[in-house]
Amino acid sequence: MKFLNKIIDELLIQNTDLSQFNIVLPGKRPIVFIRQILEENNYSGFLPNFYTIEELIINIVDHQTIQGISLWLFAFDVYKGLNLIPNDDFSEFLKWFPTLQKDWDDILKFSDSDEAVLQYMFDEERIKEWAQDLGDDDEVPRKKFLNFWRNMNIFLPVLKEKLREKNWATPGMIHESAKAKIGEFAKNNTENFVFCGFNAFTPVEEKLVRGLLQWNKAQCFFQGDKYYFDDERQEAGKFLRGHKMWKEFDDDRAFNWIEDDFNQPKNIKVYEVSGNVTQTKILPELFKNINNKTYTNTAVVLLDENLLPASLDVMHEVENLNITMGFPLKNLSFSNAVKQLFYLQKQLEKSKTSYYYRDVYPILEELPKSAEDEKIISDFKSKIEERNIVYISQKLLKELLENLSYFNLLQKAKSCYQFLDDLIDFCKRIKWLQLDDIQYENVSHFENAFRIIKNQITPYGFRIKMDTLEVLINQHINSESIDFQGEPLKGLQVMGLLETRLLNFENVILLSVNEGKLPLGNSQNTYIPFDIRRYFDLHTFLENDSIYAYHFYRLIQDAQNVHLLFNALSSGVNTGEKSRFITQIEMESNHHIEHVIVENSSEPILSQPIEVFKTDIVQQQLLKWKDKVSASHLTSYLYNPIDFYLSKILNTSEADEIEEELSIRNYGNLVHYTLQEVYEVLKGKVLKLNDLQDSIKRIDEFVNIAIEKLKHQPEFYDKGMNYIHKAIAKKVIENILNYDLELIKSGNSLEIIDIERRFEGVDFYLNEEKNDKVSFFGFIDRIDRLNGTVRIIDYKTAKTKNLTVKIDNLNKSDYFQNSDRKQAMQLCLYQYVIQSLPEFWGFPVETGIWSFADAKKGVVSLEFAQGSLDEAMVSIQNLIYEILNPEISFLENVKNYNY
Repeated sequence: MKFLNKIIDELLIQNTDLSQFNIVLPGKRPIVFIRQILEENNYSGFLPNFYTIEELIINIVDHQTIQGISLWLFAFDVYKGLNLIPNDDFSEFLKWFPTLQKDWDDILKFSDSDEAVLQYMFDEERIKEWAQDLGDDDEVPRKKFLNFWRNMNIFLPVLKEKLREKNWATPGMIHESAKAKIGEFAKNNTENFVFCGFNAFTPVEEKLVRGLLQWNKAQCFFQGDKYYFDDERQEAGKFLRGHKMWKEFDDDRAFNWIEDDFNQPKNIKVYEVSGNVTQTKILPELFKNINNKTYTNTAVVLLDENLLPASLDVMHEVENLNITMGFPLKNLSFSNAVKQLFYLQKQLEKSKTSYYYRDVYPILEELPKSAEDEKIISDFKSKIEERNIVYISQKLLKELLENLSYFNLLQKAKSCYQFLDDLIDFCKRIKWLQLDDIQYENVSHFENAFRIIKNQITPYGFRIKMDTLEVLINQHINSESIDFQGEPLKGLQVMGLLETRLLNFENVILLSVNEGKLPLGNSQNTYIPFDIRRYFDLHTFLENDSIYAYHFYRLIQDAQNVHLLFNALSSGVNTGEKSRFITQIEMESNHHIEHVIVENSSEPILSQPIEVFKTDIVQQQLLKWKDKVSASHLTSYLYNPIDFYLSKILNTSEADEIEEELSIRNYGNLVHYTLQEVYEVLKGKVLKLNDLQDSIKRIDEFVNIAIEKLKHQPEFYDKGMNYIHKAIAKKVIENILNYDLELIKSGNSLEIIDIERRFEGVDFYLNEEKNDKVSFFGFIDRIDRLNGTVRIIDYKTAKTKNLTVKIDNLNKSDYFQNSDRKQAMQLCLYQYVIQSLPEFWGFPVETGIWSFADAKKGVVSLEFAQGSLDEAMVSIQNLIYEILNPEISFLENVKNYNY
């Protein structure tokens, strides 16, 4: 029988009027199930009163609880008034006080005297035991440690007194105040309390329960199991074994209940999963094996809250779904945008004269926006990407985004108070946009958080820095979550481990059962060392492990089908190690554990090369292509036919992306455009020494013109790798000019005929009947005449490769079908074009490549060691045939890399 049913049955036997009982629970979640049980029992009387134990203790002491930001602000006001050294500002104060406050609450809850613990931490003799010589330097960590606890012995007692004056109390102070009042409360109280399903108590909670038991004004119902209760080695039963020893439990008052459910037959499976999110992909398979398709008695327990979105995604077919755990606000897109806003403001506080594009883009992408804003942002990104602007000037940002509805958030805030007002106003406005429910809730939570923080900090008048405000926002938001509405009494339950307290399920599925998730392990954020915590009976990670162990074993003791999934991949903080609790069950229990290894089953997006067939529409496009065939088209096809299809048939192009470091392509363009500017001035001239010497002096000027042609900002090249790339480009240009200069010095005649010579309409017949042809077009980087020989020069960033042609009858049909020979193919095509132009008839012609990688070598010419240009053109002809052939599809050329 379920634990809650047993309790209700027992109470109804004692009294048919349950309003005589005050039921005290670890949390409020079970109340709705208790009401359902009463309805099933046809109970028609008044309901009992429900309390959490924290609410009960607060009622006893009658103090107003203060915690979180309110406490931090009040505490800092007290700290500032004490003039302690170091005299931390609020930003520094927030680095240590939240952790200290948790420690202080622990001290107040578990120790007899907080003063004794604070004094012990300050005990100079103890410090000297491990620090023989503190030294004179105040920055020595040991001395800072000693000074910190000296200050805390002054500060915390004063803070406690100031809080009491206002009838405020931290959770720890409430426990401390309750110590003196519990005895009187237990004696004089006339009500009957029922404590259900508790495991670990603080000393005050234990005193309260035992006091009420002594006066016969309470009863306790524990849920334990012989498996872990009777075994002293089992940490899960640690606290229950202690409670069993209370003198209040005797022959007249039994210790209820220790069951024997864990050892009953169970189907337990452990899944070793490769990947975190991959665990959620297994859920649909697990659901198939559950007979009750309403999943009313099934719980999915997420030990990692970040898996909630992925889990919900695979549960879309589950009709009734109840999500008990909230979704962390910090993980939503609007939250990320707010973080980026604060980061941007902190950058602006540093007097930045420009905006780094990566600081602005996430804000523009993730903040909700109207249609007008969408248009402004789209135009902004187009202009920034077109001009490759990495650092956006304030003037340009204003020029492009001034009409953006939230442009004021992107400017340096006058003050943190003003920035909060701007954020509140922004949240109010965007809630009128068409937002989905989760996004609307996200924005509403933030609006509320901004208002709360502003209302709390305003009375104190502190000077708040932007990073301090960010800490306040983050601390508030980290504790906030979006709650989901659902049907808690039927359907699948999705919950965290703490939400399962007192509840029992037939089918239990736990995700992320990894060490570090279950239990959390030694991850306490505390200033009090382990040995001192043990000495003063404060909880350590060992007690926390015992608490988690109890929740785990209690959850599965009543279940029939248990599925334990863990992420076996090591990534970040996750070690890929299964929880020790799984190992315990495997080694100590009498259950047969089935092990399942689940590899990440996701296949590559494309397991086969892309293949595009030449349909009628594709062939129509190819007919159009025949009118303008360039060498780059053919080399693109050789490199990868799919690239040719995408760019020449579909006319697509790669999206503009901002380059923080100059790409190889744009490095080549920088050199190329600069050389174009240099030789454009000299076009049509037989070069003289002073022409080139003057050009060498003007390299910087020509480079700057090339940068304008690239639409890059000059400051893009002012520092870092881009400065180096620019310097290398200048050196390459200088080497090319010096090479030409040496030619002239050696008595050679060099004339620049043309730069970026465009050609088109150069016919190339594909058959002897001359009724099928293509027309070549393109640009030749440089045409010059060296000692009477016309040179056709193509600039390349890469080194020259395979420019010596060896064609014979065996290979001439497919000689250029090899992409390694694409440079030679391009030069052959250029030579064919030049020979067809009347202005070059009668002149000897050379074609060659001037590589920027070997600029000092000069032009490397195409040579025919075997064969001729006519035979080379046969291979080009066959390549064009292949492109046009409707029977040969465009097949992706998959590159295989061997490492």
